[in-house]
Amino acid sequence: MVSVLLFVAGAHAQNISGSIAGPVTKGKAAHGSVTISIPAGLHVNSNRPSSQYAIATTVKLNAAGIKLGTVSYPRGTNRKFEFTETPINVYEGTVKFPFTVTVPANFTGDSVHVRATVKYQACTNEVCYPPKSKEITITAKVH
Repeated sequence: MVSVLLFVAGAHAQNISGSIAGPVTKGKAAHGSVTISIPAGLHVNSNRPSSQYAIATTVKLNAAGIKLGTVSYPRGTNRKFEFTETPINVYEGTVKFPFTVTVPANFTGDSVHVRATVKYQACTNEVCYPPKSKEITITAKVH
């Protein structure tokens, strides 16, 4: 029973959050980011894990009425694990994925809402959990 509890805890232990530096000015770009907080003892595969079997971390953004810039993926760390013959590129600790938000000058709302879907695969040094997707909504005031 303990292994089942560890499996569930490990699979859901990552905290996903996001922010947009605001308030956002109409007609201008603002900086936003999605953050994954990974507890000690776990890692997630990077966006380029360098293994055909490892599931890459991806951040997909969606919003209506505003322009979203491309998500930037930081470099991970190459680590060798017991279950691989070659190193895998991973993220550990707190990892930020920056992007830009541009609100048109004719935007009529008083806030923007960006939906971020983060797909990742969490692992320990011995085992990887099934891939997960978590969705959050990031909101900022517009003026």
